[in-house]
Amino acid sequence: MQIKGSKGIMVGGASGMCRATAEMFVEKGGEVAILDLESSDGQAVADALGGKFHACNVMDYEATERVIDSAVKDLGGLHFCVNTAGGGLAIRTLDKTGKMHPLEEFQRIVDLNLISSFNVNRVCARHMSANEPNAEGERGVMINTASIAAFEGQIGQVAYAAAKAGIAGMTLVLARDLGAAGIRAMTIAPSLFDTGLTAGIPDSFSTQLTKDAAFPRRMGRPHEFAVMAIAIFECAMMNGSTVRVDSGQRFAPR
Repeated sequence: MQIKGSKGIMVGGASGMCRATAEMFVEKGGEVAILDLESSDGQAVADALGGKFHACNVMDYEATERVIDSAVKDLGGLHFCVNTAGGGLAIRTLDKTGKMHPLEEFQRIVDLNLISSFNVNRVCARHMSANEPNAEGERGVMINTASIAAFEGQIGQVAYAAAKAGIAGMTLVLARDLGAAGIRAMTIAPSLFDTGLTAGIPDSFSTQLTKDAAFPRRMGRPHEFAVMAIAIFECAMMNGSTVRVDSGQRFAPR
């Protein structure tokens, strides 16, 4: 896919990895809509990028569908969707006092990460399928965000790991489902990135968190996620896979 003239929806685009992707996409000639919480910096980010902000809570599935429909209408089409919305918590399945992991908290994390991601994908796929295909037969590209916790989650990450593993697991099937429509689906699984809850932590703590990485032994930078996302969009052969962006890190149990 060529970026110049393409339209992109950035879910979670007010900050971090998705914001960096939106910025790079616009630098290369694309147009974006920023979708994020009302309380976010989405309006300022959209203004800076010449796009439009759409307040969106991905946990409200019906409202998310309406917001995406509105964003696509404003953009005049949709070729690219990047979704980084999500989050986790740290609760053991059974703690030292015998207290069980609350079932409602497990379901909330699965809803926030996995169910909301599928909802965004199915709605965006409907819009992308209406595009005229390019010379390669492509109509659109969707990128979801997992985590290396999907493969080696740490103690207390059972809900988060399950949800992110679900995102990785649905990627190939999404690609197969949507291949006939010329739509590609990929997932990026980052390690610890300098964004969100980890932004601004002391260097000494960052070094401890990334000590098991091969190289570089540091937190990832949002720009590095964006580089991968843009490469996926531009390369027609990247489809149906989960790509780790993790400097060779494998999480230890804790």
